[in-house]
Amino acid sequence: MILCANPKEQYLAYKDEINQSIERVLNSGWYILGQEVKSFENEFALFCETKHAVGVANGTDAIFLALKVLDIGSGDEVITVSHTAMATASAIESSGADIVFVDIEDNYFTIDASLIEKSITSKTKAIVAVHLYGQPCNMDAILSIAKKYDLDVIEDCAQAHGARYKGKVVGSMGDVGCFSFFPTKNLGAIGDGGAVVTNRNDLSEKLSMIRQYGWDNTRQSHLPGYNSRLDELQAAVLRVKLKYLHRDIEKRNHIAQMYEKLLATLLSIRLPVVRQSCSHAFHLYVISLENRDEVLIKLKERGIIAMIHYAEAVHQTERFATKEDLSITEKSVNNILSLPLYPELSYEQIKQVCDALIDIMKEVENVK
Repeated sequence: MILCANPKEQYLAYKDEINQSIERVLNSGWYILGQEVKSFENEFALFCETKHAVGVANGTDAIFLALKVLDIGSGDEVITVSHTAMATASAIESSGADIVFVDIEDNYFTIDASLIEKSITSKTKAIVAVHLYGQPCNMDAILSIAKKYDLDVIEDCAQAHGARYKGKVVGSMGDVGCFSFFPTKNLGAIGDGGAVVTNRNDLSEKLSMIRQYGWDNTRQSHLPGYNSRLDELQAAVLRVKLKYLHRDIEKRNHIAQMYEKLLATLLSIRLPVVRQSCSHAFHLYVISLENRDEVLIKLKERGIIAMIHYAEAVHQTERFATKEDLSITEKSVNNILSLPLYPELSYEQIKQVCDALIDIMKEVENVK
């Protein structure tokens, strides 16, 4: 069976180093906010080309805590997309701010920057730019609008570790960049984990405090705080995987190129495109096609587990319902399909996926 994502394969690829790192933590006797977290934060900040990285419990908390240190909450509005993981909206909702959804670009699945300005009100405080599937947003336009209206920019990089926009690493361009280390991510832990990166010293200091009760170094609480810490075991595992992340992203791009070549004859399927002057992280390889649900079932019958990210946009759920015009988002969620993609995927497996998809599309189109 070929899975859409297979975190066990990456564990096996680095098994000896990961096991050694876990044993090192267990033998140290220090399991919360110790040397492993400090070292990972330094190494991840270097990877992201930022001054600071602060480890937190998960990617949702990363966005929530970023909003809190930017003093965004009740009565404020935050602009973002509906075509994203529920975590993005949940974090904004938890902060107390109201969400204003903007539609996406049809070809990139990221926020349509040309629509942001007309959604800005006197209550707007921030833009959450989601680099979805590993594709960087149009950051020049977003940052220009943010500067014009004095808005904060939060980059949701949960699916885009290592992606670049015009040479700049995602997460390094806004006020903060928020990352998830869920096991299936490009940089995945063996449990939950997250981080916030920033070039602002004031935000880094506040983040380090509020992730742990608002404490300073003497455990005196000076700010309203929470309990959201990246633990030592996860940090140790992430340190191992981080060493190979550039190589793994290169493998993901190579797999994407093979898909593009092998599926080029399928004119009825729209393949992913990469924004000009950008480097895609290819967390997911997302195609668009009609009869998506039928194709998904037929792939499963052949032992290929594709997935839908996401079958329902956030605004289509009862809790986040909106009257905003999100027609491109609504069209997209009906047609998207994520093909298997992880660094350990072999050429034979990729070809098996493509051969099956080509056969299925012929069968489906003949029926039509």
